[in-house]
Amino acid sequence: MQLLTIGINHHTAPVALRERVAFPLEQIKPALELFKEAWTGGKRSLSAPEAAILSTCNRTELYCATDAQASRDSAVEWLSHYHGIRAEELAPHVYTLPQSEAVRHAFRVASGLDSMVLGETQIVGQMKTAVRTATEAGALGTYLNQLFQRTFAVAKEVRSTTEIGAQSVSMAAAAVRLAQRIFDKIANQRVLFIGAGEMIELCAAHFAAQQPRELVVANRTAERGRSVAERFGGKSIPLSELPARMHEFDIIVSCTASTLPIIGLGAVERAVKARRHRPIFMVDLAVPRDIEAEVGQLEDVFLYTVDDLGTIVREGNASRQAAVAQAETIIESRVANFMQWLDSRSIVPVIRHMHTQADALRRAELDRARKMLARGEDPSVVLEALSQALTNKLIHGPTHALNTSSGESRDSLIELMSGFYRHGQLAKGSDAREPQTTAQASNLDESSNASGSSDR
Repeated sequence: MQLLTIGINHHTAPVALRERVAFPLEQIKPALELFKEAWTGGKRSLSAPEAAILSTCNRTELYCATDAQASRDSAVEWLSHYHGIRAEELAPHVYTLPQSEAVRHAFRVASGLDSMVLGETQIVGQMKTAVRTATEAGALGTYLNQLFQRTFAVAKEVRSTTEIGAQSVSMAAAAVRLAQRIFDKIANQRVLFIGAGEMIELCAAHFAAQQPRELVVANRTAERGRSVAERFGGKSIPLSELPARMHEFDIIVSCTASTLPIIGLGAVERAVKARRHRPIFMVDLAVPRDIEAEVGQLEDVFLYTVDDLGTIVREGNASRQAAVAQAETIIESRVANFMQWLDSRSIVPVIRHMHTQADALRRAELDRARKMLARGEDPSVVLEALSQALTNKLIHGPTHALNTSSGESRDSLIELMSGFYRHGQLAKGSDAREPQTTAQASNLDESSNASGSSDR
């Protein structure tokens, strides 16, 4: 089974490109269906891949597992085609992570080691949403289920045994720091939040601690907006009132799930004019962006995106490098465990086939023995014939392989067979056991790596 992760993130691509390949939540299920169809190319001989899409403001990643050789080019081609972006424009920003690299990356992402905010916890919830969506779409199977189950266990272990999240500088805290560079006291300013999701709640909490002159939440769903506003002693307004009231606010923080900008250049120009050129501080935490990029070119407007805030966030990362080293050690150990599990899965079809073939031989010889008994032949002669026939047929394959091999291949077979039959001699005096069934063979992976395969 081939694992592959492809994606772009804040390390490899600017927000202007990340927003173009972002997947709104409602688009992920149909996108997964299209991906599976594209991967198999309509060929019934190829099984559909397992797949999951993780799309946040900092990254868009496609995790997949397939029986076919994972192809970077075909995955990038699909991603570029889906979003209407030329492959040659997207490709330089895409990272491709096969097998153990894909596993390591998933563990690091969930542990907060690959985030703009080192050690942040929001990404775990976002990954769980991605897994739940893929499950609902019928796109997850044994391999990715196991990968993500272990991913969440590793994230839990890292956060509980290291100080990776200690003194973390969040995006919300960074927004407050930037605002304090523009205004002497936030307590004198009116603050508007657009949206009512988790990020807006975090920002509202940080700004509310500065006791602003006014705190207002504008949201498409009035009830949700009112709930967030009341929690921080503020007010709510309908999103439809935004164009007419934008000039009232000194600080505007926006983070919605809109696929198109909700604040245009013209609206901000009118607000600046109505404010008589008093400055406006604007933070756009959404991907795709809520505020048109051209707004940042206006005088008296200070516009910052998630990438701009990332610079401030990274200033505090150096002090947590010891915790990072601890986390990386844990992750490397867990990657090795997962790859052992993955290797064990590869032999299950072989064992299943061996049991099927052996059982077919057994049934054929047993039928022959029953017919001999029915004819009245001596039972001892029948048993001797049965044992001899089974022995001959079971060693026919290995014997044929030895007789037709040569050179290093023959030497390897001789060593393998010698070890195999030595093991049989050692077990000769042990209690007889029932032969392992085909069903037991198919469940080999369930028992061979029981340790470390689930959350503790």
